[in-house]
Amino acid sequence: MIRTIAIDDEPLALQLVTSYVEKTPTLELAGAFDNPIDAMEFMDQNEVDLIFLDIEMPDLSGLEFTRILTNKPKIIFTTAYEKYALQGFKLDAIDYLLKPFSYEEFYKAAEKAKKQIAYERADKKGDEVDSNNEFLFLKSEYKIRRINFNDIIYVEGLKDYVKVFLQHEAKPIMSLSSLKALEAKLPEGKFMRVHRSFIVNLEKIDTIERSRIVFGKVYIPVSDQYKDNFNNFVKNNFL
Repeated sequence: MIRTIAIDDEPLALQLVTSYVEKTPTLELAGAFDNPIDAMEFMDQNEVDLIFLDIEMPDLSGLEFTRILTNKPKIIFTTAYEKYALQGFKLDAIDYLLKPFSYEEFYKAAEKAKKQIAYERADKKGDEVDSNNEFLFLKSEYKIRRINFNDIIYVEGLKDYVKVFLQHEAKPIMSLSSLKALEAKLPEGKFMRVHRSFIVNLEKIDTIERSRIVFGKVYIPVSDQYKDNFNNFVKNNFL
């Protein structure tokens, strides 16, 4: 559900928006306010995902209110004045509804907000490590994949993205991320950086040849920068 509030100093306009919110299955009405100050106090204590916001209000306009917000929710402006449209979109508004607007127009704007919020929620979930340290979620090709740590053989970093090589999969998983960022999400003791471009799963190593780790036909070099750390691992785990 998308936690939603409405702000409008006109009682009838506020009532209309709240009724639209309540009849929309994806929206949850968290509050309705006739001025931005009360709304701001509410937002200090409560999570809000989306605001339907009037522009011309006394004391503080909707545009001014939007500019001073921190951790800004998504905004859909609702106003009788077309002249504010450009300013509204400069503030990254999802949509701009001109009064009087129908439920169909309202619903289309709410759907735009739903899609963007869903994308951002998925984005936050992507690349998160499970609390039990058994897997992570990785964004790849517009999907979010669950990757078990035990399935990772090694990871290769290539500029702005990484290639994650898995057991039982012919092709690597590619994700837009730096190797450093992914390294921070992998459990220490199970994975090790051995080269500026490679991280290996230590549990998958069974052959080392001339300072190179061998995975089938792939030879991964151990660079001087990481050699001491890797040699300590070898000393403690290989006879």
